[in-house]
Amino acid sequence: MHPLGAPLDGTWDRQISRGRVVPDRVIDLHGHSVADAHARLLAAIHAGDGTRVLLVITGKGRPDRPARIRTELMHWLERPDMRSAVASVRAAHPRHGGGGAFYVILRRAK
Repeated sequence: MHPLGAPLDGTWDRQISRGRVVPDRVIDLHGHSVADAHARLLAAIHAGDGTRVLLVITGKGRPDRPARIRTELMHWLERPDMRSAVASVRAAHPRHGGGGAFYVILRRAK
């Protein structure tokens, strides 16, 4: 299952579009190397701290400097070591970074 296409309860999408989602945890990956960003994301997803909504800030990039972490994010989330923990991914509301950030909705711990 592709995490980006995973369906959410309609309430989730309404809350996100209205800017009412409050992230449980925020990780800012822009400015980090690709390898470091991947390690930080993996650690945050598997922290086991009860986080349900993770706000991942990747940055938007610039025409002369593309956002490599933003590009890699979806590939990382599709890997088996992360996919099993991720329920869905949505673009962040402008108040939380808009095009340079994503909400990663994690599955409830069993």
